[in-house]
Amino acid sequence: MGRLRLGVVGVGHVGELHAQKYASMEDIDLVGVADIDFQRAKDVARRYNTKGYHSHTELLPHVDGLSLAVPAAFHYEIGHDILAHGTHLLIEKPITLELGDADRLIEIAKRNKAILQIGHIERFNPAVVKLRLLLSKPVFIESQRLNFFTNRGTDVDVILDLMIHDLDIVVHLVNSRIEEVEAVGMPVITDKIDIANVRIAFGNGTIANLTASRVSHESLRMIRVLQPDSYISVDYGKRKISVTHIKGDRRNPSDLSPIVHKEEEFPDSDPLADQIRSFVGAIRNGTEPKVSGDDGKKALAVALSIIDQIKRKGKITS
Repeated sequence: MGRLRLGVVGVGHVGELHAQKYASMEDIDLVGVADIDFQRAKDVARRYNTKGYHSHTELLPHVDGLSLAVPAAFHYEIGHDILAHGTHLLIEKPITLELGDADRLIEIAKRNKAILQIGHIERFNPAVVKLRLLLSKPVFIESQRLNFFTNRGTDVDVILDLMIHDLDIVVHLVNSRIEEVEAVGMPVITDKIDIANVRIAFGNGTIANLTASRVSHESLRMIRVLQPDSYISVDYGKRKISVTHIKGDRRNPSDLSPIVHKEEEFPDSDPLADQIRSFVGAIRNGTEPKVSGDDGKKALAVALSIIDQIKRKGKITS
């Protein structure tokens, strides 16, 4: 396979970052970007020496693959068009807003032999990659994702906007059946859920507690894992992992020598670039993407169950 022809549909903040990464890759031709705001498409196209289009339908005949970074409400409709054309697709999270629509995207991708990758970018965070290598028997997982309020992502509840990153990570790391979900949450600024907390019990005994807020006075993205022999903490934003490991004989509480603490940072890493390289690699090699449509559906299923439970408890209506 020679040079790949790739493009981006939806060039807001995230979509432009996709365009930037494609434009920087030597074996890729960024052949165009499309946006419902045609002036925005032309402006972004000018910055990355490519062509602006009114819509994905105009761009489709010219590409081998596309990134889709439009509001979640349009993921299914536009994603279906792209995959039905046999074009490979990297779609930003969440995969869709409905499980049935996720199933249909997965099926049409298989039918047309098109790669379908979901943009759960934290899977490509090197600190998370290292965390997975260190896991043996997680007992308790705590995740916090707190953001200052912005207008981005407010078309969906905070669970689909922010928490879904951590749901994907936790479900992937634990890899066990979910037996119980207990969730609370409420609107604060928008008419949707802006703060949420959920406790998830897995069949293997692992308990996970996740909190997400988009109305915080601070920015915090952390995940912590407690195991019988270690305590591991990951700062997503700083791409830093801290490990406190207990080894040797722990029967003598006065002997602290078995306690070892190590930290590792990955300041030069670029998870978005790694995500896009993974998508390109899957296209070139015809292999299953690192974050598949099925992975996206699993995270969506948990997210929707959380939203449903919170709305039933609080009688919140959209």
